[in-house]
Amino acid sequence: MTGRSHNPYGFWYRLAAAIAKPVLFVLVRHRWRGHEHIPAEGGFITAVNHISYFDPLTYGHFQYNSGRPPRLLAKASLFKIPFVGMVLHKTGQIPVHRGTADAAHALRDAIAAVNRGECVAVYPEGTVTRDPKLWPMTAKTGAARIALTTGAPVIPVAQWGAHRIAPPYARGGRGNRRVWLVPRQTVDVVAGPPVDLSRHHGKDITPDVLKAATEDIMTAITALLADIRGEQPPAERHSTRRPARQHAE
Repeated sequence: MTGRSHNPYGFWYRLAAAIAKPVLFVLVRHRWRGHEHIPAEGGFITAVNHISYFDPLTYGHFQYNSGRPPRLLAKASLFKIPFVGMVLHKTGQIPVHRGTADAAHALRDAIAAVNRGECVAVYPEGTVTRDPKLWPMTAKTGAARIALTTGAPVIPVAQWGAHRIAPPYARGGRGNRRVWLVPRQTVDVVAGPPVDLSRHHGKDITPDVLKAATEDIMTAITALLADIRGEQPPAERHSTRRPARQHAE
């Protein structure tokens, strides 16, 4: 892993920020903490909870202002949207081709970016949480695999409030708007210290090791979110996996 300092933002990153930041200042009152935990140089991973289709913007604003531009793993379909796709490509975001033979390319590209000394941002849950109260649910193992392959630190990030602007899975209709632009909402984004994955170092990267490392990451994110919300998280994570079939005796 290289130890060079972060790459400059470049024209396209600055253009995207010039477009997005004024809108975000109008819509969002932000409360940010934890920039001191963002590494000043070298590659690293941020692992972020996902509560709204709007929160890539609120997290992105936080990360942009840290001085380390994020390379976000994003659904490949977003790269097909006119202008948006071009900006995603030009700013070095990484497309994820879910359920295809190209799905592994995102992991390969993320590992390469971290090894170049960049920040790769991952939503470990893979989608907006399905937990009824928006707590982090069971996660995929991509962030853990990138971390254990590269040896780079994982910085947990929790955010709360973006769901009030764009409610998750809202379908419109009376009392169920897709977007609420007023009143101006407060969004908390908090980064914590690197997740301690030392107990997994030196081990073969097996499914069990990846599962345990992923749980360590999600536990750190959940703790940050519990602090923001001032609430106790559920004892068990919500899961979208179907329970195993019970065989009749």
